[in-house]
Amino acid sequence: MSALELSHIGLSLGGTPVLDDVSMHVASGEFVSILGPSGCGKSSLLRLLIRALQPDRGEILVGGALLEESPPAFAFMPQRDALMPWRRIIDNVILGLEVQGVRPAAARARVRPLFATFGLDGFEQHYPAQLSGGMRQRAALMRTIVQDRPVQLLDEPFGALDALTRTEMQRWLERRWQHARWTTVLVTHDVREAVALSDRIYVLSPRPARIIAEFAVPDRRPRLGRTLSPEAVRLEAALLDTLLTPTGDRS
Repeated sequence: MSALELSHIGLSLGGTPVLDDVSMHVASGEFVSILGPSGCGKSSLLRLLIRALQPDRGEILVGGALLEESPPAFAFMPQRDALMPWRRIIDNVILGLEVQGVRPAAARARVRPLFATFGLDGFEQHYPAQLSGGMRQRAALMRTIVQDRPVQLLDEPFGALDALTRTEMQRWLERRWQHARWTTVLVTHDVREAVALSDRIYVLSPRPARIIAEFAVPDRRPRLGRTLSPEAVRLEAALLDTLLTPTGDRS
């Protein structure tokens, strides 16, 4: 049974078609990326999953149950860290737990042992402005993970970082994912990031988005910091070709 399944999803916003007959699935413990051009509707897919939007048609299943009938299943990390500047890092990290009804003292006790794992040991009492961009992103990811939801949704989490920090964060996420095997959906427009981190990659067309390709990533992990195999190099080329070739020109 899939952890997540979308069947024939259609969505319009303000009369503008955004998603057109999108179907995909994610297995438990799988890392799946959704790749597509800017503005194609990738983030709208995640907003459907967290129920910020309602589809016009289609069905979303979580663990075999309809999304609207299932308990909250998703922890969502937006494009920017969205840390509250007036809250210390530990109190930013526990925000999702507080929303779930966990008392602050109990939530702090739960997350405090994880700060070393996320590379933030000693920074619990700092404010966001005192941390680097990469450290803030780790805090935001920690806030997402500690909610203990079945599926993690990451919406271009490293897109706002400089190239060096982005690479550092990708390597860090790869290591952490190999250890924890979170079921993860990553939205990105970065081909290399998708190939480096994913088990499978779905490619969306320009808006109204539909699935135009699905690829499995052949290389074993870890991938970052190693020379890509010839198969992975060909995969990157195929992804770029899929993204850059107008859909109407395909044979």
